[in-house]
Amino acid sequence: MKIVIDKAIPFLCGLFEPFGEVVYLDGKNIGREEVKDADALVIRTRTKCNESLLDGSKVRIIATATIGFDHIDTDYCRRHNIAVATAAGCNARGVLQWVAAVLAHIVGDTTPQSLTLGIVGVGAVGSLVKEYAEQWGFRTICCDPPREEAEHLGFVALEEVLRQADIVTLHTPLDYTTYHLINRENISLLKSGATLINASRGEVVDTQATLRNDIRYAIDVWEGEPNIDRILLEKATIATPHIAGYSLQGKANASSQAVAAVAHHLNIPVGGWYPKGVERTTPQQIGWEELRNTITDHYDILGESQHFKRNAEAFEQLRNEYRYRNEYF
Repeated sequence: MKIVIDKAIPFLCGLFEPFGEVVYLDGKNIGREEVKDADALVIRTRTKCNESLLDGSKVRIIATATIGFDHIDTDYCRRHNIAVATAAGCNARGVLQWVAAVLAHIVGDTTPQSLTLGIVGVGAVGSLVKEYAEQWGFRTICCDPPREEAEHLGFVALEEVLRQADIVTLHTPLDYTTYHLINRENISLLKSGATLINASRGEVVDTQATLRNDIRYAIDVWEGEPNIDRILLEKATIATPHIAGYSLQGKANASSQAVAAVAHHLNIPVGGWYPKGVERTTPQQIGWEELRNTITDHYDILGESQHFKRNAEAFEQLRNEYRYRNEYF
C-alpha cells in the first residue's frame, strides 16, 4: 500500500507508516511518476487531480484536506471509480474569526445596527457568519440560489445583495456557476464606500473588471495564486495570503477528516484519530464589544496584512509556514 501526502498538511507524519509506504511531497510537485503506483492521495488545493495526473495510476481515493474541491476533476474520478473525500466544514469557525477580525477593523466605531451585511453563499461558513453577524446587530441579506431553490429561506438574488449591502462577504464554492460571479456587469451595483470581502476562491471575482477606487476590499483569496494582482493588493484594506481558515483547530479537523476517509476506504485501523495536543473548540457566543476588545489579542489581522503586503512575492512560503491561530469562540 502506498499513500502520497502533501507535506504541508500537518499532524500526519508517522500515522500511516505502520501500514505501508508513505511519501511526503510539496503539493505542486506531486506528479504522474509519484502517483502511478499510489493507492491514496492526501492533498490540498495546490495539487491538480485530473486526467493528466491520474491516468494509468492505481489511485483509489483522493482525500483533500480542504473544503473546496475545484482542484479535483470529479467527473474523471467518478468515471474511473476513484473516491473523492473533502473536509467539508473543517475550518468554518476559523474563517468566521477571520471575517470577524475584518469586520472589527473596517466597522470601527460605527454601530453594526446601522449596517447591512450581504452574505453570498450560505453553507458551512456563510451560515456561521450569518448567525454571529445577526447577534452582533448587523442586518443580513443573503444569496444562495441552490439553498433557496431547495429550502425557500427568503434569500434574494445576487444583484439585490449588491444593491443593499454596505459590506458583502463571499463564501461560495468555485464551479462553473460561480466563476467570475462578481464581474464587470454587477460590480457597479455596490454603493460607493461599500466593502467587498472575499474568503472563498479568488476566481469568484473577476479582478481586472471589478477594481473600483470608491469601495474597499478585504481579500484572502486571489486569482492566479501565487501570482496575485498587485493593484488589488495595494488597494486592499486587508490582504492575507489564503489563510482565512488556517486555525489550529481547522487544520486538525481537516487532517482528521482526511485520515478518516482514507482509513475507511483502505481498511486501515486508525478510526477516530484526532491530533494529540489540539484542544477542540467549544463554540460560544461573543458580543460585539467583547469581540472588538479581544480579537487583536487572538489575531492581529492588520499586522498580518501589512506583513503580507511587504512580502507578497513570498505568497507560498507565507502559506506553508503560517503559524496557525487558535479559535477562541
